[in-house]
Amino acid sequence: MAMSLPQGLDPDLLRAFAFIAEEGSFTRAAERVGRTQSAVSMQVQRLEAMLGQRVLLRGKGGAVSLTPHGHYLLERAREMLAVNDQIWATFRAPQVQGIVRLGTPDDYALRYLPQVLKRFADSHPSVEVEVLCAPSEDLAVHLQADELDLTLCTEGNEPKGWKSAELWRGKLRWVTSTRHAPHRLDPLPLALTQRRCSWRSAALRALEQAGIRHRVAYTSATMAGTQAPVLAGLAVTVSAVDWVPDGLRALPSGERLPELPDTAILLLKGREARQPVTDVLETHIIETFRAETRRATAA
Repeated sequence: MAMSLPQGLDPDLLRAFAFIAEEGSFTRAAERVGRTQSAVSMQVQRLEAMLGQRVLLRGKGGAVSLTPHGHYLLERAREMLAVNDQIWATFRAPQVQGIVRLGTPDDYALRYLPQVLKRFADSHPSVEVEVLCAPSEDLAVHLQADELDLTLCTEGNEPKGWKSAELWRGKLRWVTSTRHAPHRLDPLPLALTQRRCSWRSAALRALEQAGIRHRVAYTSATMAGTQAPVLAGLAVTVSAVDWVPDGLRALPSGERLPELPDTAILLLKGREARQPVTDVLETHIIETFRAETRRATAA
């Protein structure tokens, strides 16, 4: 008797499942794939029938949760879909070659750049990417001098009148040590970036308005330089995202220090940007930030 081979997993079924898991909703997942809610629901039913296990549970009000098998599947589905998309992009995308010059503050480099560069290299292996890490205000100068094709920068540092795309928006956060409490010292010791930085201005203005005594104890042009004294318990700093290295933590709202304003990460394109490589990398950057935002919202 001949042995039947296992049926392959349809990427469309896995993608529908992954979107439902990320969105926590059949309706929003259907909008992302351009199908009706009932069609997406049927895709999940087919997937569960193939696997012989439930992967999603519907709760009250349409809420969706993952079963233990669903958690197992989601991680592997994302890996399979990434490989699937890379193969299609490599064979079907136009053969783009050349050099693209990308600027980024080190604030965002480790959080977002690895994903962007990996995705871009997989689909366009012939393109060379020159990366310049520098403070936002310096990157704006390089952009105006036509020395960059694309750059990330913190809101408030973009050249006046320059067109930009908003990639992320959220509150600035106070960051302190997990083992020490420099945020309780009086005067408050600060580790901040250089004087032209919008984050520095926002932090000092908030402290002055709250009447909290403070002193700038450490100044650096890079995030690593401001985080080092914070790790040692010597100062506090500010960050635009909740992600911080081990040994640091973002202070909860109301823990002595005042609320900080919103800030945003912007993407700027040079006026003499090299085409078509710039457009391709721009798309990868925007999609990476959108995916990160969806994951953070779903968490």
